[in-house]
Amino acid sequence: MSAKFEITFAKSVRLSGGLAILLKDIDNELPAGAAIADPANVFAKAARIARYSAKGLNALDIVAPEGSPADRIFVIGGGKVADLNAHDWLKLGGAAAARIKNVEKVAIFLDTPGAEASGKAAADFALGMLLRAYSFDTYKTKKNDDEDKASSKSVKVTIVVANASAAKKVFSDSEAIASGVNLARELVNEPPNVLGPVEFAAKAKELEKLGVEVEILTEREMRRLGMGALLGVAQGSVRPPRLAIMQWKGAKAKDKPVAFIGKGVVFDTGGISIKPAAGMEDMKGDMGGAAAVTGLMHTLAARQAKVNAIGVIGLVENMPDGNAQRPGDIVTSMSGQTIEIINTDAEGRLVLSDALWYTNDRFKPQFMINLATLTGAIMVALGNLHAGLFSNDDQLANQLTAAGLTTNERLWRMPLGRDYDKLIDSKFADMKNTGGRNGGSITAAQFLKRFVQETPWAHLDIAGTAMGSIQDEINQSWGSGFGVRLLDELVRANYESGSEN
Repeated sequence: MSAKFEITFAKSVRLSGGLAILLKDIDNELPAGAAIADPANVFAKAARIARYSAKGLNALDIVAPEGSPADRIFVIGGGKVADLNAHDWLKLGGAAAARIKNVEKVAIFLDTPGAEASGKAAADFALGMLLRAYSFDTYKTKKNDDEDKASSKSVKVTIVVANASAAKKVFSDSEAIASGVNLARELVNEPPNVLGPVEFAAKAKELEKLGVEVEILTEREMRRLGMGALLGVAQGSVRPPRLAIMQWKGAKAKDKPVAFIGKGVVFDTGGISIKPAAGMEDMKGDMGGAAAVTGLMHTLAARQAKVNAIGVIGLVENMPDGNAQRPGDIVTSMSGQTIEIINTDAEGRLVLSDALWYTNDRFKPQFMINLATLTGAIMVALGNLHAGLFSNDDQLANQLTAAGLTTNERLWRMPLGRDYDKLIDSKFADMKNTGGRNGGSITAAQFLKRFVQETPWAHLDIAGTAMGSIQDEINQSWGSGFGVRLLDELVRANYESGSEN
């Protein structure tokens, strides 16, 4: 459960108890509000005694400061505030949120040089607070006193900034982003006995409250469409598969949509090619791509994005039942191309192949981007700090890379090529579903490329970033929600009505 922050923006505030947070510049500049929070300048004495430096995120805690109307003052180092970028402001907000415990009201003073007049810095700071506040404790029946208090009360937060009205306007979008990210986190964190394909589809259906049009295809409808690749993965589970199609229509009807496709394997045992037992519990997160797409569609709708966007998620469970597909089986995809199953644990690409073909054939989008926790090989290559980017289009790849740098959801472009493509040629079918151990993330991308035709396309392998990624100032959750902010920034910067393409 997330801590509840009621965030408002103001040019000034009257303090009466509670917590005050000051942003300290390394060049000794304090916000104007410091005089309100600390009229006796207790900070100067405390900083001298503690040998405090305002280097990035260093904090100084002053309890019951003499002469202050605040009960407590936190001073957080911002480094050189004028040089902070958007992600730095998010980190500062997250660092501030981590300090807010057992209080009812907080005043945060950002009225300092570097918090620019547009209000975006303050809105980014507040977004960082909302992202850090998220936690998943739904199934904990015993909580400590701090957790009980944090979950039962809303904390009233006033952010003091020179251009409060501008910050408030920008923050409306920030709230939409936070809610989308936290939805994606929630989906990844849910246990697999609770969130199956049908239940996940129902979560997608809830987006209708925001104006998203949602269709859910059942197994019978997918069989009629010829989705043999996706259905082959699902046939070993007693839980039926679903395909959820989400449409946000925020632009003119004539405008071609942009499309996002997510792998939604709600649990992956590996099937007949079963995984080792150690760490298998993490395979509840093998639907991180579908979670990100669902979170993105929530964000686009919540902030009324001026774009037509399609989100398609293939929802299946991969189990080793007596009816499960076997290595050596040959399935026919919706495209008509046949696939030899070499390893039933290379299942995500089968789900995506039909979802990609369906999306392209029905909607004729400007581009398609798929997200998937697809290969362990990408983690060997890039660890947890970058997701793998594969693309048939340089412009789209460059736009994604730029969006990753802006949001700090970073991507690293990986190669594609005919020589790699040969590794998935099959003796018995049009292709096989794995090319072996070497270059595994690349051959997986080559497989997907066969189902996009000439449409600009990018594949994001988020196996190392969607779950169990490195925790930081804005994320303390196992499920990170990676991809929501990245793709929202891509749309905002390049594909909304009025943006430059």
